[in-house]
Amino acid sequence: EHVASSPFAASFCIKFRQLSRTPTHKWAMLRNMVTSLIKHERIQTTLPKAKELKYLADQVVGWGKDGSLHARRQADAILREKPVLTKLFEVLGPRYADRDGGYTRILKLSQNRVGDNAKMAVIEYVDRPGEIRAARVPKKRMEKLLMMGEKKKKNLKDVIESLGIDPHVYKP
Repeated sequence: EHVASSPFAASFCIKFRQLSRTPTHKWAMLRNMVTSLIKHERIQTTLPKAKELKYLADQVVGWGKDGSLHARRQADAILREKPVLTKLFEVLGPRYADRDGGYTRILKLSQNRVGDNAKMAVIEYVDRPGEIRAARVPKKRMEKLLMMGEKKKKNLKDVIESLGIDPHVYKP
């Protein structure tokens, strides 16, 4: 029987992208990229690499939120530089304490790469100073803001503006 006509010839159930690299090369590249992403909080890369990096970057931020010794050792096994590890646990972990997920954003760029016409993208962390597009306020943070507003008898808009958050970003 010809392999191409087999119903199992399709490449289904493949979880990760190969990115035209050996597994060790791909893993080394992703470790370098997540280290650079934490260091600079925004990097420009190709779209498939950005999509693959998103999984790892979100997982590492989850370890930063956890803050335990085991989480620190897991992150240390991936990150390449000690100052980046410190930034993960002292800056990014507390920043995303009230966000349940979705720590990164991928924005497609309109211009493809000059040499090979590859689709380019920017991957960045949300809720950071200087971000390209403001992120939606997490539900846990909004509940905290509402609790603060009820204690002081303010409406939601006043509470949000007093904390320096654009009231048009949050859409209930």
